Amino acid sequence: MRILVTGAAGFIGSHFVRALLDDRYAGGWRDAAVTALDKLTYAGARRNLPAAHPRLTFVRGDVCDRALLRDVLPGHDAVVHFAAETHVDRSLQGAGEFFRTNVLGTQTLLDAVLETGVERVVHVSTDEVYGSIAAGSWTEDSPLRPNSPYAASKAGADLVARAYWRTHRVNVSVTRCSNNYGPFQHPEKLIPLFVTNLLEGRPVPLYGDGRNVREWLHVDDHCRGIHLVLDRGEPGEVYHVGGGNAWTNRDLTRRLLDLTGADPDLVRHVADRRAHDLRYAIDDTRIREELGYVPRVGFDAGLAATVAWYRDNPDWWKAVKYGAERSAPPPAP
Repeated sequence: MRILVTGAAGFIGSHFVRALLDDRYAGGWRDAAVTALDKLTYAGARRNLPAAHPRLTFVRGDVCDRALLRDVLPGHDAVVHFAAETHVDRSLQGAGEFFRTNVLGTQTLLDAVLETGVERVVHVSTDEVYGSIAAGSWTEDSPLRPNSPYAASKAGADLVARAYWRTHRVNVSVTRCSNNYGPFQHPEKLIPLFVTNLLEGRPVPLYGDGRNVREWLHVDDHCRGIHLVLDRGEPGEVYHVGGGNAWTNRDLTRRLLDLTGADPDLVRHVADRRAHDLRYAIDDTRIREELGYVPRVGFDAGLAATVAWYRDNPDWWKAVKYGAERSAPPPAP
C-alpha cells in the first residue's frame, strides 16, 4: 500500500506520518509506503519527520501545483490531506493565501486524484467551520457558519470535497476536529505560545476576559481518529474527532501557570480578537459508534507531557520561534 500525506511536515501531519512509519495503527496500512508532501512554509519543517526511513519519500512541493500532483500521485492507494494555512490571527491580516491553499489547493488535489485514479481520500478539517455555539454541540449535519477568513476557507474546502464526491464519486471523507495540542506544535498556537513564553519568563497575551471555551484533543488521538476514517469511513461522510475536554482560555492559562511554575503576573489581558468565537463544541457520537473511536490521552496527563516536552526541547521551539539554527531533531514523543 502507498499513501500520500499532504502537509506532512506540519504539526498534525508529521505526527500522522511518524505513527504510520512506526506501524502504530491496525488495519490495512501496516508497512505502507508513505510519500510526505510539504511546501515547507514557516509552519512545516523537514526535521519534524525522520531524516531517513526505508518506507518514506519526501517531496517538497505546493498542493496547488497540479503538474507536480499528477506526477506524484500515480501508484498511490490513498491521500490524507492536511495541507492548509491554519492560524486565525494570520488570516485576519491577509486572507489571500488561506483561500489559495485551503480552497484552491483542495480542488487542485481532488482534480489530480480524479485524473490519476487514487481510490481513497481523507480531507482533514476543523470545528471552526461551524462558527460559535452558545449551548449544546454541533453534529456533522449542522450548518456551516464560519466567522473568520481561516474558518471560511476551510468551510470552502469542505464543500469542494463534498462536490467532488457528489459530482465525480470521489471516495472522500471529511474529518472535523476540536483544538489540538501536543509535541511539535508551532509556537504561534495558544498552548505552545503560552508554555514557551512562561518557560522564558515572558508575558502571555490572553484575549479579552478569557471566557472563550475550546475543546482540546491530543494530536495522537486526532491522528488515530483520522486513521479510523481512512480505514473504514464512508464516502461523502463527515466525522467529528473530539476529545471531550472543554476549558475556558482563562482556566487553561491557570493550568499552564501551575505546570510551568510561572508567576501569574505574566498574564496580560489584551484586546479581543475580531469576531472571536465564544464557544466551540462537537458531538463525536458518529465516529465512536460507527468506527469505535475512543480518545486515550487524558487531558491532565497529555497537557503535563506536552509542557514537559517543550521544557526538554528548547532547541526545537527556539529555532521555530526565533529562527535560530539547530543541529539535531528532538527525540520523538
